[in-house]
Amino acid sequence: MREFDLETFLPRFWQALGDTAVMTAVSFVVAGVLGVLLALWLYASRPGNILENRVVFAVLNFVINLVRPVPFLIVAIAVVGLTRLVFGTGLGPLPQTLPLSIVASVAIARVVESNLVAVAPGAVEAGTAMGASPARVLFTVVVPEALGPVVLGLTYILVALLDATAVAGALGGGGLGYLALNYGWARFDYTVIVIVVVTLVVLVQAVQAGGNLVARRVMH
Repeated sequence: MREFDLETFLPRFWQALGDTAVMTAVSFVVAGVLGVLLALWLYASRPGNILENRVVFAVLNFVINLVRPVPFLIVAIAVVGLTRLVFGTGLGPLPQTLPLSIVASVAIARVVESNLVAVAPGAVEAGTAMGASPARVLFTVVVPEALGPVVLGLTYILVALLDATAVAGALGGGGLGYLALNYGWARFDYTVIVIVVVTLVVLVQAVQAGGNLVARRVMH
């Protein structure tokens, strides 16, 4: 077991923490926008809903169900050519945000759509009966009613993204996963592994606490 060198470790740790933050934040923002738009479209086009379109619903539902079960590692390998085309390289935190965004966007779409579907039909019918347009019903009735659970769902996805960045690190994305793998496990330095694990636990707890707080305020 290699002796732990704090002076050498700290710069690597801060770099890895920064890389993890970049991968998580960028992919969450991109996936949040894409996923919420997909969810709104999926919900509105669902048979019997305000913008019923069976073809659109079937296509969106198929695409989401096609991508969602595939593990992040397989998705990242499958789109490596696209990643290199977009970023010029597959290495580094930013290139890994592409597969992370793909995986997270379909997960967000399904989570948000499930919460929108749970809104009481009576509220939608009341908005429609008052002469509100489908878009107005969607954004002034359905979305506000589902906002609290949606926030909790997005919090869950954000935590899952933190986990996925560890896998992205093994693919050359950097971050805490790369640090634990290459400077902890590969060098038998278990102090590095422990520090990475504790850091991830703290980050997850902070994200979950923040999400719970926002959800409580939205629901009240």
